[in-house]
Amino acid sequence: MYEVIQGGVTAAKGFMAASTAAGIKYKNRPDMAMIYSTVPCRAAGTFTTNLVKAAPVKWDKNQVTGGADAQAVIVNAGIANACTGKEGMDYCARTAAAAAESLDIKADSVLVASTGVIGMQLPMDRIEAGIRAMAPELKGSLESGTKASKAIMTTDTKHKEAAVQVVLGGMPVTIGGMCKGSGMIHPNMCTMLSFITTDAAISKELLQEALSEDIKDTYNMISVDGDTSTNDTVLLLANGLAGNPEITEKNEDYKAFCEALNYINETLAKKMAGDGEGCTALFEVKIKGAQTKEQAKILAKSVITSSLTKAAVFGHDANWGRILCAMGYSGADFDPEQVDLYFESAAGKLQIIKDGVAVEYSEEQATKILSQQEVTAIADIKMGTAEAVAWGCDLTFDYVKINADYRS
Repeated sequence: MYEVIQGGVTAAKGFMAASTAAGIKYKNRPDMAMIYSTVPCRAAGTFTTNLVKAAPVKWDKNQVTGGADAQAVIVNAGIANACTGKEGMDYCARTAAAAAESLDIKADSVLVASTGVIGMQLPMDRIEAGIRAMAPELKGSLESGTKASKAIMTTDTKHKEAAVQVVLGGMPVTIGGMCKGSGMIHPNMCTMLSFITTDAAISKELLQEALSEDIKDTYNMISVDGDTSTNDTVLLLANGLAGNPEITEKNEDYKAFCEALNYINETLAKKMAGDGEGCTALFEVKIKGAQTKEQAKILAKSVITSSLTKAAVFGHDANWGRILCAMGYSGADFDPEQVDLYFESAAGKLQIIKDGVAVEYSEEQATKILSQQEVTAIADIKMGTAEAVAWGCDLTFDYVKINADYRS
């Protein structure tokens, strides 16, 4: 079992963070962050499935798959460094070189990440100045980690971080993380950046496997607007400073590590879905009674990406026909005349349909349930025992306003 603790990327031993206002796009607010480990780390990563990949995604993928240790991550908000050609890749190299010089580490141990407007080139003078400003300000305090999580925000309204502690091999091990994401978020590495740090001693191969497996049920099960970003990146760094016996096989310690990692990833994923651009509610969809988990996932994703369903949640309208409709065009086979559907929130739980047909229910009670900040739709398709959960948000007027003038 793990214990939820306060903190984020600086919660684990040996990790520090800093942030600064570099003036990349935003004025009078921090827009750059640095994560640093006092010793080299084993690194794992997962990246966007969009064929149009930002330069930082290509850089990090090359570094992680190439086997190089990682010791620092440089993140900027405001400009995505996507669709920027060779110049964009050269800027990644310049960013790594500047960090290497400021931190006295190897350039190939520096990972980079960007989020913001696509197509604009980075102002490298400001990026390099930001790196020089952050290096002497690195601290391992929880406050510095929180400040870093705020510096990487774009249209986010809340910073997002989480941390847990778990005992592995008799030693306390910490996993912490921070992320940003509010729009251009859709399953399959949803713009979304997540940085996870741990002092666990674990092989690079198992670190990568743990991350790759876990994103299937966490980050890949969220959607805000159906758009898969060019910049999606999840990085997991492990520096081994906890002193636990190194995890080199899938034993009980590996299982416990994966459970703790899952808490971090699911918590951060839900924070992103619940902070979707302009949203007022986190919308959770649970599919029960499926034949396979894949069938349940397809159905759950179809519902959370339905614009009509998202609009109904915003209007606190128990328009269950939209949910059944979204399940019907998902591509997954099921019998609509066997479906039971419920709405649930802090205000209670209410059955809406039984065997595909509406039951008598109070519209007033349904509205109360759908008026909460977290709303769940539960659909039982009565075909088996498999389940899946997906997370999204409602669709509001403000989503259009935010994205109509995002570049200005």
